[in-house]
Amino acid sequence: MELIPFDIIEKLELDKILQWIEKECLGEPGKQVVRKIRPRTEIFIIDRLLKEVKEFQMSFEEIPVPISNYVDVSEQLKLLEIEGMVLPIDQIVAVKNQLVVMSELFQFFSVENQKIYPTLYDILREDTFDMKVILGIEKIIDDEGRIKRTASPELMKIHKAMVSKRRELDKQFADTIQNYRKKGWLTDSIESFRNGRRVLSVPAEHKRKIKGIIHDESATGKTAFLEPENIIGINNDIFNLENEERREVHKILKDLCAMLRPYVPIMRKYQSLIIRFDVIRAKAKLAVVLDADMPRLKDRPQFHFMKSYHPLLLLKNKSEAKKTIPFDLVLHGKNRILVLSGPNAGGKSVSMKAAGLLQMMVQSGILVPSDPESEYGIFHSFFADIGDQQSLEDDLSTYSSRLKNMKMFMKNANSKTLVLIDEFGSGTDPQIGGAIAESILKDLHDKKVFAFITTHYSNLKVFAFKTKGIVNAAMRFDKDTLSPTYELQIGSPGSSYAFEIAKKIGLGTEVIKYAKKKIGKNERAIDQLLIDLQKEKQELEEKLAAAQSRQKSLDTLIKNYEKMSGDLEVSRKKLKLDAKELEIQRSAQDNKILEKLVREIKEEKNLEKAKKLAADAREKRKKNSELVHGLKEDIYHKESKKQKRAIIVGDFVKLKSGGSTGTVIRIDKKTVIIEMGLLKITAKMRDLELVGEPLEFKKKGINSNLVEKKSQFVSKLDVRGMRRDDALITLERYMDNALVSGVSKLEIIHGKGDGILRQAVHQKLREYSDIKEFYHPEPQQGGDGATWVTME
Repeated sequence: MELIPFDIIEKLELDKILQWIEKECLGEPGKQVVRKIRPRTEIFIIDRLLKEVKEFQMSFEEIPVPISNYVDVSEQLKLLEIEGMVLPIDQIVAVKNQLVVMSELFQFFSVENQKIYPTLYDILREDTFDMKVILGIEKIIDDEGRIKRTASPELMKIHKAMVSKRRELDKQFADTIQNYRKKGWLTDSIESFRNGRRVLSVPAEHKRKIKGIIHDESATGKTAFLEPENIIGINNDIFNLENEERREVHKILKDLCAMLRPYVPIMRKYQSLIIRFDVIRAKAKLAVVLDADMPRLKDRPQFHFMKSYHPLLLLKNKSEAKKTIPFDLVLHGKNRILVLSGPNAGGKSVSMKAAGLLQMMVQSGILVPSDPESEYGIFHSFFADIGDQQSLEDDLSTYSSRLKNMKMFMKNANSKTLVLIDEFGSGTDPQIGGAIAESILKDLHDKKVFAFITTHYSNLKVFAFKTKGIVNAAMRFDKDTLSPTYELQIGSPGSSYAFEIAKKIGLGTEVIKYAKKKIGKNERAIDQLLIDLQKEKQELEEKLAAAQSRQKSLDTLIKNYEKMSGDLEVSRKKLKLDAKELEIQRSAQDNKILEKLVREIKEEKNLEKAKKLAADAREKRKKNSELVHGLKEDIYHKESKKQKRAIIVGDFVKLKSGGSTGTVIRIDKKTVIIEMGLLKITAKMRDLELVGEPLEFKKKGINSNLVEKKSQFVSKLDVRGMRRDDALITLERYMDNALVSGVSKLEIIHGKGDGILRQAVHQKLREYSDIKEFYHPEPQQGGDGATWVTME
């Protein structure tokens, strides 16, 4: 993936989308992965990434895929690999917590959820989870992260001994305190702990009166912390038991780490899976906020965005309860470059940046706020010239830096490049800048790049009008209120409305009048001339398309006529064949009569007459058989040579002599076994012909009434007002008749509404392989309320 300039991610604001996703990650490792996300070029990877996010987004509507906060345990796993290494309890707990997250993921994918979320399940499909690891840790460490007393028999023994000693200590200490308190030898705080041992708080003047060990004194020296002599032995015993406990805990943890060590590779794999699910979840959270969806993908560069929004503008407007205007960006045929013009603050730059950002998001595996019927292509490089490129360090002016970018674009661009240029040609003298911009545009067009360009220059609008593959577009502007509507209109150039806007804001009449005089009538009229020419061009293109459609229909009719003529000739020969076969059958019957006659003649001893009759009968039967064989060759076996390929198992075939269609289930050299319903028959390969998968309407005799149906068929269907199921039944019959009639263009009117009928119609149309494409026409021809279909 080639990205020019180096900061194009920031120019198109993909970095802000990634920052939003990063905030939704549950762990630092996931955030690190998000920061490195960049557009991909492999369609199968992009498709999988989008499906993963779409399925996770779906899970939010039911029971979300379970994943909770986690930490990076890479260092812990690295230490755990070292033989004899003992991890602290808190690090083992961190490993265990990550294993719990992983176990919940595995438990989520029941048989039912495997079917509902197949792409997400594929992430775990090859792996398994062994609960023994978690159970092994839980046997040693409790939920509070402490070693359980039952972790080993020795630890239990030590613990019981410590409990006994502490009880003994409590009793002895209580007696000692009571004794010395009566004598007034203790301070008000009575007791404390020093050096891990229980001691008495004794005023300095009485410390010599009590036998024992002084462990510490207060800062003022007025209090001594003294361990009584009768307590020293018990404290020593407790101290020794505590040391034994530490040694036993170390031994237990060492054994636990040894148990975990073989699982380090799979635990490392688990961490990568958790990070992957974390990133998918974060992307899905963004998709929910944007109400984003997964568009269709095409493994070639193209523009086919429908009802699409700038993601960041949509987020901003949602937070402020404002409406966001969607846009359609659809370039048909060989059109590859869009030249967008219109007044300032009309949304030109936003639309261009939206197109680039949405394309980058899709190729980065992020769902986009576009109609799911949109078709996104795949680009292998992104070039953008947006904003002020001035550089004091490189001693470059804004225009010089732009020319430097153009030089890189022309050097590196190809047919798989998407180029985005804002305010093309600006920054220098308009006449010279416009000429240079036109020359650069011509070079990019010759390289067959895809581009989205904004400009105010009239010469670029004229060049776009004259050049095939380049299309003018405008941001619609309300002439009455002189305010932008932010709607993208493809097919005609836009005006700057400079004089109108100047008049609205109150610029002096004389100033405006003088300016109009300076630019001259020709310059003022060029925008209107372009609009008129573009309209005429569009009308001519529509007429040409209609003529081509009629020509295609005529070609289909001629082809059908030729086929009907051939079928008629075959039918004539089949009739002749049937007659001859009937004659052979009658000849066989006559032969029986002849044989009877021969026996009678033999009885009369007239052998010569019998021989002559027999010879005549054989000759007649031979001629009929040869004629039948010739007809079969002519009708059946010659046609087998026209077959495009050999018959294979699974093909649909039928006997050339007629009959039902069956499926080939076995081929043994030149013998074929065919399954027809519950029956199985055997036939020779040469007696069979390939047929398409049987359809009900084929039984109605297409060829005999094709021309009649063609003339009667109406290419427009209106399903508005119908229920979804009724509309689908009507559409299915309509498409069957269309296929039979051989038409090339269809129009289905379903209305706009809430889009239920439109989605149902599109879903049904995808079932037909004979459809070349279907799309919404221009707004003035029905827009989203209609779908035009082009047949193969």
